[in-house]
Amino acid sequence: MTDSFVYAELHCHSSYSFQEGASSVEELLVRSRDLGYRALALTDHDNLCGAMHFAQVARSLDVQAITGAEVTLKDGSHLTLLAETREGYSNLCRMISYSHIAGGRRDPGLDPKYLPELAQGIILLTGCRQGTVPALLDQGRHRDAEDVLTQYLDWFGTSNVFVELQQNLVRGDTQRNRRLVDLAGKFDLAPVATNNVHYHIPERHRLQDALVAIRHNQTLEETHRERRPNGQFYLKSPEEMADLFRECPQAVTNTLRIAGRCTFDITKDLGYRFPDYPVPEGFTAQSYLEHLGYQAAQRRYGGITEGVKTRLEEEFRLIRKHDLAGFFLIYYEIIQMARQIMIELGLSEAEIPLEERPPGRGRGSSVAMLVGYFIGLSHIDPLEFNLSLDRFLSDDMGSVPDIDLDFPRNIREELIKRVHQKWGWDRATLTGMISTYRMKGAIRDLGKALGLPSQEVDKLAKRVDSHSAGELELEMRSLPEFREKVDFPGWRDLIDLAAQLDGFPKYLAQHPGGMIISSSPLIDMVPVQQGAIDDRYICHWDKDSIDQAGFVKIDFLALGALSQMQETLQLVEEREGHYIDLSRIDFEDQAVYEMIHQADTIGIFQVESAAQMQTTPRIKPRNLTDMAYEVGAVRPGVGVNDGVSQFIRRRNQAEPWDYDHPLERRALERTLGIILFQDQVNHVAMDVAGFSAVEADQLRRAFIRRNNQDLIAFYWEKFRQGAAGLGVSEDAAQKIFKKFNGHYMFPESHAFAFGATAYHMAWLKYYHPLEFFVAIFNQQPMGFYNTET
Repeated sequence: MTDSFVYAELHCHSSYSFQEGASSVEELLVRSRDLGYRALALTDHDNLCGAMHFAQVARSLDVQAITGAEVTLKDGSHLTLLAETREGYSNLCRMISYSHIAGGRRDPGLDPKYLPELAQGIILLTGCRQGTVPALLDQGRHRDAEDVLTQYLDWFGTSNVFVELQQNLVRGDTQRNRRLVDLAGKFDLAPVATNNVHYHIPERHRLQDALVAIRHNQTLEETHRERRPNGQFYLKSPEEMADLFRECPQAVTNTLRIAGRCTFDITKDLGYRFPDYPVPEGFTAQSYLEHLGYQAAQRRYGGITEGVKTRLEEEFRLIRKHDLAGFFLIYYEIIQMARQIMIELGLSEAEIPLEERPPGRGRGSSVAMLVGYFIGLSHIDPLEFNLSLDRFLSDDMGSVPDIDLDFPRNIREELIKRVHQKWGWDRATLTGMISTYRMKGAIRDLGKALGLPSQEVDKLAKRVDSHSAGELELEMRSLPEFREKVDFPGWRDLIDLAAQLDGFPKYLAQHPGGMIISSSPLIDMVPVQQGAIDDRYICHWDKDSIDQAGFVKIDFLALGALSQMQETLQLVEEREGHYIDLSRIDFEDQAVYEMIHQADTIGIFQVESAAQMQTTPRIKPRNLTDMAYEVGAVRPGVGVNDGVSQFIRRRNQAEPWDYDHPLERRALERTLGIILFQDQVNHVAMDVAGFSAVEADQLRRAFIRRNNQDLIAFYWEKFRQGAAGLGVSEDAAQKIFKKFNGHYMFPESHAFAFGATAYHMAWLKYYHPLEFFVAIFNQQPMGFYNTET
């Protein structure tokens, strides 16, 4: 490729342009890298939902990510806006927020009055065919087009406005582009070529057509006018673009000029600061956290042993290195707020220490923190169970740790209100959640778009069992009434398109319990819009993007089992006159474990399902470590490679086994060569292929992504090369790599947290069955059985 063919696509839609974009972020970026692109802009319609995801994947592929959006104005016209600087990105976030607040959740429209005050740091392209300037030229209203362009120049500045040309081989494109070039010349502006990309390869235009039909709730036959006129809206090579714009070659080379100016990197330049935490006079945030930690250690252990001192010093070193003291103190304040609610509800007293009667309990990898145990974030002593810090906190940590807190329902509801009151909606906003296509939704939406008989489509959607739309053909072949339809016209299209649509975003929803907290307005860092519930606002990023942005995210999760536990303990205290401190019961009570071995586990959190009832008599847990293995084993990511059965056979010494390479030992020794927990994927990648902690976590996340084949191929090559450098043969490396998968597994410390809660509930059932079952009927925790059972 020569310099004359260098091109950067500056107008590109991903699947985050809901029911419009027909390729995933990964597909677009891998394709752009293969085409030799140096940079790619993401300009989804009226949102930045995919911006952080896009930038993180681009970074791993060494492609420059440009953050932008195609913004709809109040009159329905479009503008292409690119963030050149940090200020420009902040202004773009505000524009999108205002467009949603003014136009509503489903019909955003930006009032042009905001453009002058928010123009700084943004590069404006005049837009696609629906842009005001090209549309006016199409109507022969040249003077009006000049007036609008003059207005853009006044607002954004001459150097920041480019006249956008698109050549999709659609009737009128050539004539429109000539008029736009003439207009650009009249104002001494630079033209720029874009392809208004909606999919990464030409073949994907069929899915894009179907998505447009779905968005209009009509069939393909009924949406000829709404759909794009041809299949030319794909990511084209620099050579193709140069050929299309051979009459105006500077329009292609100008794309690289713009890309060079867009220096804002969303992965590095957000400028987020943790919320301020006022510490007592004479303390810094770090010294105050250390004070709290050592004070709690003294209370818990009656003294500080060498092991406790060593672990605390290591954790405080990492906290200091990553400047996380304020982060943990915010969580400490949340726990104190929850404790105050608990006292007000009559569930505790001010004199009772936090660690004796905590208002909630942590889950996830945060349970590995001893500091977290001391300040009320966890009910598990990580030293007792030798829990590894690596997944939660490490020297080369790539993002802020994520802490999830489970509360009884009554405490959670009041706690969310108080957090809103303390920080305000603009600094404490609910986390977004991207609803995605699965099998049933894909069948119903695509079936209607394809014009298939509605009764048969509904019947098929009700009969399928799999969640993955990629397995539709297998499902249909297993159903006698649909077996013969697999190769029928229409039904074959349904199978093919469903596989492509699997995992695609459908819309932005509200996370059930996540909130982000900031010291400065969040709309400077991520767009915010109204939620479905009045007076609730959600941001455009899901938990993964928030994690990568380094925001403080607090998950207030309502756990029915904790409501059940809370009432059981209350009833016991009322009847017997004393409160049971569950942290001090016998965790190796064999009578309780014998009950679990007999699968007498209905009503017991985490071990009451049919699958758990089959494994508990075989695993036969006898301590909390075994309980962690029990709750961790029955997860899809373990079972996908027959891991559950293999683990049980090896545990019971029913089969010989060995590592595929000795470098697996550190990661897999305790689980007998089986990957039982998420953390072990990271550890294997680090030990076998030399990945850093950040790279290993990116690898793990890559497996979770939908339409990730090209991304997995990229990581396999990286893994193969890294393993070879450590003396691992390609055959062994391939065997090890095949153990990784994208199905859900628990982090190890999460399994210990849930395993302990399961044991607590089993202990209460064994020794206080009356109170246990009364609490089940009153609280009805979410489980596998109804109260009649």
